[in-house]
Amino acid sequence: MVTKKIIVKGKVQRVFYRQSARLKAKEAGITGTIENLDNGNTVVIIATGNEDQVNTFIEWCKQGPPAAEVKGIEVVTLTLQVYRNFSIL
Repeated sequence: MVTKKIIVKGKVQRVFYRQSARLKAKEAGITGTIENLDNGNTVVIIATGNEDQVNTFIEWCKQGPPAAEVKGIEVVTLTLQVYRNFSIL
């Protein structure tokens, strides 16, 4: 199990990014959180799962839902964090 912090920048707010990411995370068996930052163009995700699950989820994050325009993504490995589900904050 690994935990990654995924910072996604671009047109990622008001395009159903968080809701779509939650669905993708549930499909992949990922737990964690996602939230918008106040700057209007960034979401921050904490994702916990096995390495393959998280890597597959990160690949989806690079595109996001159809209305999103991802300009950049940053991934940081964190110490393992355990969550019950994947929540929108």
